[in-house]
Amino acid sequence: MIAKLVLENLKHRPMRSLLSVLLIAVPVTLILSLVGLTHGMSEDTQNRQRGVGADVIVRGSTTTSAITFSPASIPEAIIGVIEQQPHVKLALGVINHNVDLPLVVTGVDMARFNQMTGGFTYLEGHGLEADDDILLDRYVAEQKKVHVGSKIKVLNQTWNVAGIIDTGKLARMAVKLNVLQDLDAAHGKVTQIYVKADDPANIPLVVKELQKLLPTYSVETMAELIAAFAPEKTPGVKEFTTVVVVIGVVIGFFVVCLSMYMAVLQRTREIGILKALGADKSFILGIILGEALVMGIGGTLAGIVLSYGAYGLIRALVPTLSMIVVMSWWPIAGLITLLGAALGSLYPGWNAATHDAIEALSYE
Repeated sequence: MIAKLVLENLKHRPMRSLLSVLLIAVPVTLILSLVGLTHGMSEDTQNRQRGVGADVIVRGSTTTSAITFSPASIPEAIIGVIEQQPHVKLALGVINHNVDLPLVVTGVDMARFNQMTGGFTYLEGHGLEADDDILLDRYVAEQKKVHVGSKIKVLNQTWNVAGIIDTGKLARMAVKLNVLQDLDAAHGKVTQIYVKADDPANIPLVVKELQKLLPTYSVETMAELIAAFAPEKTPGVKEFTTVVVVIGVVIGFFVVCLSMYMAVLQRTREIGILKALGADKSFILGIILGEALVMGIGGTLAGIVLSYGAYGLIRALVPTLSMIVVMSWWPIAGLITLLGAALGSLYPGWNAATHDAIEALSYE
């Protein structure tokens, strides 16, 4: 009986119901888009670090977190010293320069890079040959609308796009190591050193030896570094997500509260008839709560659909922002929405349930 009344009430005022559902969908879209961006960018960074093929990473003494690039403070000569250590197969030094988050230009020694990683996968063009050559991954090339042979301005320099590379291996933008060292006035220095062990079983031994050899630097396994890029370990992400969730509950509360309050005013005589026929407070409250929950479910579904629209829009406008669809957050977003809807329906529902039947029947 209640279910039928709920559906009929929603159908009776379709525009109000539709607008309420769309307004409820807004915070759901915000939550899912935020989670999709944080997880996507984290996954992209993890994949690119994993694609290096190293086992251990050495970073500067000023490094404070996994997502912060320290200045180029490691003497390049240390690379040779590291390679002389037991169980070390190869060491690769790189220099990083932040351009525009999430874009970073990486200076690499192509010979050592190819030896450690197997080299980039080229979709167009070739590797770094001239000093003004630059490699872009496909998303950067797509965002900047350039191809092999195009000119691009980065770091106040004009570069020749020598190659378009596939994503997932160290860098989105790569130039020669010595060229970036000169531009950054960091001659003979690197930002970090990737180390490959001769056998995975010897990785702990390599870490232990390098920590003794380089006590003032950060030495950790690549597995530890990659784990540090998880969204829950990224500074500020948890707090920002909490704020968006609270906003979602607040929006759901006010939208449903206003919608249900207006619905109660418009159906005052109907409520009076139901009470005159013997409907108790719980029955009236159940109708209002039921309408709110149906709108909450509708808003959740609409928000999920709109999040795919946000994904497509971001991919089209800013391809370097690696957003993904995180389906595990769908029920979480749904529960958040239903909580806001339920809270928003309590006052209008109680107001309707406590109407005096005679006064309600005489309401104009």
